[in-house]
Amino acid sequence: MGDVITVVVTGAGAPGIAGTIYSLKNNPDELPFRIISTDVKSDPVGRYLADEFYKVPTPEDKEYIQSIKKIAIEEKVKVIIPQTSREIISLSQHLDEFREIDVSVIVSDYASIRRANDKYLIIKECKNTNVPYPEYFLIDNEKDFHSSLEKLGYPNNKVVVKPRFSSGLRGLRIISNETLTINEFLEEKPTGLNIDLESILKIFRNGPFPEMLVTEYLPGDEYSVDVFRNSNGTVAIPRNRKDIRSGISFDTEIELNSDIIKYSVRLSESLNLKYCFGFQFKMDQANVPKILESNPRIQGTMVASTYAGFNMIYYSVKEALGHSIEISDIEICDNTQIKRYWGAIATKDEHYSGRI
Repeated sequence: MGDVITVVVTGAGAPGIAGTIYSLKNNPDELPFRIISTDVKSDPVGRYLADEFYKVPTPEDKEYIQSIKKIAIEEKVKVIIPQTSREIISLSQHLDEFREIDVSVIVSDYASIRRANDKYLIIKECKNTNVPYPEYFLIDNEKDFHSSLEKLGYPNNKVVVKPRFSSGLRGLRIISNETLTINEFLEEKPTGLNIDLESILKIFRNGPFPEMLVTEYLPGDEYSVDVFRNSNGTVAIPRNRKDIRSGISFDTEIELNSDIIKYSVRLSESLNLKYCFGFQFKMDQANVPKILESNPRIQGTMVASTYAGFNMIYYSVKEALGHSIEISDIEICDNTQIKRYWGAIATKDEHYSGRI
């Protein structure tokens, strides 16, 4: 592996692009990488962090796979590293085509991706593997929606509603009957997640009723878990999401919670996920971690695990290149913390000028 390794990193506009590139460039074997980034937009920030950039069609476009294959062939790419939920669905269905041109894709097979991206099936997987999950109802009409709210104790209890299929915070709302105090109104920044029942009913009545999960509200700390899995075993690194803005961790700290690690390993094996991916848990009122969702791809702040001593993004590339990673004797630095800030890239006439 001494030669320069050319890789494609998709989702150049994704929040985690800088962390992914950092993890590749700062790998423990000091191997050189040439990084090509791609995105559906023509001028994302990752264009200026990579060595080369290509604009590509959307993953749903029939030309998407051919576009990625063309880049891979022309640039002599060895590994493709997808960063977005939409792309992993498409890429996982065409793995054989990439193997034919000697290109590896860091993604699980389609059957695993399909289950992991389905918030309803994830809960069913938790049932089968004895992993705690929130009380829930799958609904697709207003009558069942009202019934689920009543069973979950609304209006005395907050209730969470989210689409069966979505990524990030898209479509997620916390239905609450609480009224803001004057102090909360004046001092706290709005999150955009809270909504009253009347307002969300207006949305649902404005088109075909979507398939939604209605779940209990979990009031405790939220955790992301960075996971690496290969034939030698599974490494799970939980981190407390101490400050979340627009679904992105701005302050996260490694906390090696044994229960969360145990549950993440169970789910990883049950779903047959591989390479690097993640889960999210949230504590209930009794401080029991319950599943929120699965992210069967690189997570936005997975670079935290790189700093904690296990560069799973790089190890996934190494694994994809045929080098089995031994995980029996690793040390994770507990309490490692990542604090995100508002940096920026300066450009002029589509050329890099500087970075803050």
